[in-house]
Formats: sequence, structure tokens, C-alpha cells
Amino acid sequence: MNTRQKLSVVIIAKNAAEVLPECLESVSWADEIVLLDSGSSDDTCQIATRHGARVYYASVWSGYGKQRQLAQNYASHEMILMIDTDERVTPELQQAIIQVLEQPPAGTVYSIARRNLFLGRFMRHSGWYPDRVTRLYPSRYRYNDHQVHESLITDGVQVQPLRGDLLHLTCRDFSAFQWKQFAYAEAWARQRHQQGKRCGTAAIFAHTVGAFLKTLLLRAGFLDGKQGWLLAVVNAQYTFNKYTALWALNHQSRKGKS
Repeated sequence: MNTRQKLSVVIIAKNAAEVLPECLESVSWADEIVLLDSGSSDDTCQIATRHGARVYYASVWSGYGKQRQLAQNYASHEMILMIDTDERVTPELQQAIIQVLEQPPAGTVYSIARRNLFLGRFMRHSGWYPDRVTRLYPSRYRYNDHQVHESLITDGVQVQPLRGDLLHLTCRDFSAFQWKQFAYAEAWARQRHQQGKRCGTAAIFAHTVGAFLKTLLLRAGFLDGKQGWLLAVVNAQYTFNKYTALWALNHQSRKGKS
């Protein structure tokens, strides 16, 4: 009789007291919950402790990829479920994960469909669903070093989709969402600048218009109603911010050398 694999849920957090309880409740069935805090000033750590999580602290923020790597180092079991504080595991997804844990270790990694909330609506199109992310995997795998838009390094291993959804409260508060988008854009631009990437003004507008049309038409955002149109504008704005920030860094660099 096979022994059930044990699961470590790994979470990175900062000032997540408002959304953390439901997140932790949705994974309370796991063998272990590990939370790495990045300097919260609210009750994030106390809430995590009350829910039975093992809480650790990081004094330096080195980007999302390295933060996930550090958090995973504290996990003690063979299977990892990496989630964020604004995500919730649905009962159907829970059952799919348990079925995986009851199987012999196979080295497979698993992708999960996310249902993303935008201005009161869980989107079904616009590129926001199924929005598959690779989050369940054996502990020997690690995230890359990207500051934003980090991903698991799978080295060509088979990725198997799971049933069930991961609910993602992406845009619960529009102002907070916008500030987060600004931070992502800046981090993206700095990373590309360090890699020697360049961007002209024509490319800024081409990418911006392309992002709008891709969301609205190619990804059928118009089928998501008003939220689909608004998301197309938001994606265009985010793209504009990314490439303009990269252009500005390039411009400053050239000016400093002259």
C-alpha cells in the first residue's frame, strides 16, 4: 500500500491581513503551511500563526522569484503548493490535489486554472481564464530569479493540468491594483534594462495598441462585458507604463554617458 505524499503549502506575504484568513482556510487540510513575511505592519503574521502556519521573516526583498525560492527552502515535505494570499483553493481543486498526493511520486508538475476577479466579476475571457499557472510540483523544482512574472523552472518535464480552479482576487480594490501594476511595470523595466534591452517611442505605442486589441479582440474580452473593455484599457496602460519606463531608463543611461 502506497504512503500518501505530504504537502507543504508555501505563501509569501506582506500586509495581507484582510485577505489571508480565507486563503489559509482554503488550504487548512494540507500537512504544512509555510508563510514568509516581508515586513508586514498589520496582523498578517499573527493571523498566520493562529491558523497553524509556520511563519518566517525576510528582511530584504529581492524580487518575487527569489522570495519564492527562499520561502520554499522552509518547506519540509516532498510536494509543494505555491499560492498567494489573494488566492483560494476551491473544493474541486482540493480533491484533485489530494488524488495526486495519493499516487506514487512521478516527478510530474501540475498546472492550475485561475479564475481572476476584476471589478466584481470573475473573468471568463480576456486572457484571464483559464490563466493556467504551474503551482503544484515536487520540491526539487525551483522558481527562476525574475523580479516579476516569475515562473517555475521545469526543464521540459511534463506539465499536467488539474481539475478545479484557483480563485484569484486580482482586482478587489482598483486603486491597490493600479499601484501594484505600477510596481510591476517598474520592476519589469529595470530587469530588462539590466539585460541591455532597448525601446524606442514607436515601439511604446505599437505595444500599447497591440495590448488593447489583443485583450479585446484576440482574447475575446468583449464577451466579458464592461469589465472586458475596461480590462483591455488597463492592459494597454500597463504595457505603456512598462515600455515607457524602459525607454526612460535607457534615456537616462545615455544622458549619463554623454
